[in-house]
Amino acid sequence: MKSSKTLHNEAQNNPNAYKKYLRVLIVEDHLALAENLSEFLDEASYALDFAYDGLTALHLVSVNRYDVIVLDIMLPGLSGLQICERIRRDLQCNTPIIFMTARDAIGDKEAGFLRGGDDYLVKPFEMREMELRIQALARRGAGRQDEIVVESLRYDTGTFTVSLNKKKVGLSGTNIRLFEALIRAYPRFVSHEILSHAAWGVDDIPPRTLRTHIYNLRKLLNEALGHALIKTLRGQGYRLLLPEEG
Repeated sequence: MKSSKTLHNEAQNNPNAYKKYLRVLIVEDHLALAENLSEFLDEASYALDFAYDGLTALHLVSVNRYDVIVLDIMLPGLSGLQICERIRRDLQCNTPIIFMTARDAIGDKEAGFLRGGDDYLVKPFEMREMELRIQALARRGAGRQDEIVVESLRYDTGTFTVSLNKKKVGLSGTNIRLFEALIRAYPRFVSHEILSHAAWGVDDIPPRTLRTHIYNLRKLLNEALGHALIKTLRGQGYRLLLPEEG
């Protein structure tokens, strides 16, 4: 099964590589079920990432783009309902979410939809039914406007275009993944480890390498938009700095 890291590497050589796959995050602490989903969903059509707890799931959503999130409700630590709420509220992410759970009462289903879920599948279920629901939500999600707006700054995640005060610049390669991590986290700082994982799929890239790429991204934004937009805080990481902040 191809991972997001593999797809990132393919995309550097082929900008259309992402389009061949549905990118799905499965959040499930039951290893056997996670393995069954992995075996059933064909690697020619799906790129799967897995998380076995809430914090890992939130981290993956903050640094990757998914077409669909499959989310168990009963998890260690944060529940699936709490994770969904934080994905919608804290990460400002509108990726379609399917809840999967043994809870079948109408009150449980209502709670799932009220927290921001898009679909609700009761265990046990047929793998083909899960696949059909993933495909349906991916089609629905593809029709959503995929634009992130922060004050006067706009970022189109379909064309990788940053817009500010009628000026625009297109991003490519590593700059796409770095900028997406920064704008999705705004106004929070993004650590060296998270940016490294977002850009290269690992969290131990040498600091000098990351500084070089941030410098190049900052320079590109400044030349095209008139603002560098990225602030460095020694020991913490980087964050977006909007013109409105002075």
